Amino acid sequence: MTGMDSMQQRLAEAMEQLSATETAVARAEEELLGSSCTVKSTDRSVEVTVDAQGSLVAMRFLGGLYRDMTAPELAASVLEAVERGRTIMARQVMSVLDPLTRALPAIPEMPGLTVDWGKIFGPGVLAEPDDTDVRYSQRKLRDEISEDEGE
Repeated sequence: MTGMDSMQQRLAEAMEQLSATETAVARAEEELLGSSCTVKSTDRSVEVTVDAQGSLVAMRFLGGLYRDMTAPELAASVLEAVERGRTIMARQVMSVLDPLTRALPAIPEMPGLTVDWGKIFGPGVLAEPDDTDVRYSQRKLRDEISEDEGE
């Protein structure tokens, strides 16, 4: 194999890997587009749903617990649940996108991307996850789990 044939072979492999990466990016975008998670506050008074962009898309007050709470207590429960939901969704976004940041084997001269996830999503995203009382949902896969009947 001549130097030119070797270069053409490497270019063909790189183009194939680039095409596969573009397909993987499209799949990741589709997966994240309809993703959300639903979490409860630690005191179980509030349930929120956060989408992949970190937006609050739904909120429920559970079991009438909010009636016995002061305004600051209720606000703290809402904020805690929203922050936890955003952190959990950020971790899901990271897990979907991280493989796409790696170098392509056919182009060793081009390293993968270095992503500072903590800078993008805040340092809490790098802490140990607490996935208790979390329900994940995707537009394609509606996986509804309800532990607390009657709330």
